[in-house]
Amino acid sequence: MNKITNRQIICDTLLEAAKEDRDIVVVCSDSRGSASLSAFAKEYPRQFVEMGIAEQNLVTVSAGLASCGKKVFAASPACFLSTRSYEQAKVDVAYSKTNVTLIGISGGVSYGALGMTHHSCQDVAAFAALPDMRVYLPSDRFQTARLIQELLKDNLPAYVRVSRSATEDVYTEEMEFTLNKANVLMEGEDILLAACGEMVPNAYEAGKLLREKGYSTGLIDMYCIKPLDEETLLAAAEKAKLIVTVEEHSPYGGLGSIVAQTISAHCPRRVINLALPDGHIIGGTNREIFAHYGLDGEGIARAVQKAFEQEG
Repeated sequence: MNKITNRQIICDTLLEAAKEDRDIVVVCSDSRGSASLSAFAKEYPRQFVEMGIAEQNLVTVSAGLASCGKKVFAASPACFLSTRSYEQAKVDVAYSKTNVTLIGISGGVSYGALGMTHHSCQDVAAFAALPDMRVYLPSDRFQTARLIQELLKDNLPAYVRVSRSATEDVYTEEMEFTLNKANVLMEGEDILLAACGEMVPNAYEAGKLLREKGYSTGLIDMYCIKPLDEETLLAAAEKAKLIVTVEEHSPYGGLGSIVAQTISAHCPRRVINLALPDGHIIGGTNREIFAHYGLDGEGIARAVQKAFEQEG
C-alpha cells in the first residue's frame, strides 16, 4: 500500500525544482508540518515565508510576491483557505491574475475527527465560481507530481486540493499527463463513473466490482474540475446509459453539478451524484466517513447497481 501522501509529493517536486529556480517561493499559514513543507523551509529558508494563522494575509502576500515575478505556492488547510481568505483569492489572485497556486491541504473530510469546522466540503464550488481560477483535485502521488510540474511552467492562478492521508496509487511514474485533460481509466457502455481526487481509487474499485457483476463500466478521472475537459467527458458519456459522479464534496456546486450541466446541454443522460450529504458530517477517520456515506468502493458499487437497475 502506498504511504506517500500527495502533500509530500508537492514538497518533493518543489524541492527539486527550486534547485534551479530561485523564484519559487512557498508561503504557509502556520501549516508547514501539516503541508509536509518543513523540508522546503529548511532547505530554502530565503524562499519560504511563514505567515502564522492569518489566511487573508497569506493570500495577499502571495499575490504581492507573484506581482514581483515570484512563482508562489501558498499552502493552508483547505477548510480555512476557501473561507477565511476567499475575498483575497477572488481579488488579489483571480481578478489580478497573479501567479499563485493555492494549495488546499487536508481537503474534504481529511480532518475527520475534528468535525465540521475542519471539513472543507464546499471549496470546489467556491473556487470554481471565481473567473480565471483553475481548480484541480489530483488523485495520487504520480498525478500530483505531474500537475505541480506543469503549474510551474505557467503564470496563471490555480487551486489544488489534496488529502491529508495517502491514497492508493492509480497511476505509475510513467503515466501520460496533459494539463486540463481528463484521463480515461476504464471504458464501458452501460455505466460511466466520473470521479476526482481521493474518490478516484474508490471509484476504480467500484468499477472493478461492477464489471465482475457483468456491467460494462467506464471511469474517467476528472482531476481538472475547471477547466472541465468536456471533449473527453462527452465522448464517454455518449456511449453510456447512466452517468455517475463521485466526489468528496457537498452535492451542490462541485463535480456532480458541473458534469450534469455539461451533459444536459450536449447529450442528455441520467446523471446521479454520489457525494457527501448536505449537512454536518459525522466525525471519524476519512475511511470511516466514506464507508458511512457509501463513498467507499463497495458503497459506490451498490448505489450504482441500484440506479442502473432502475433504468431497466
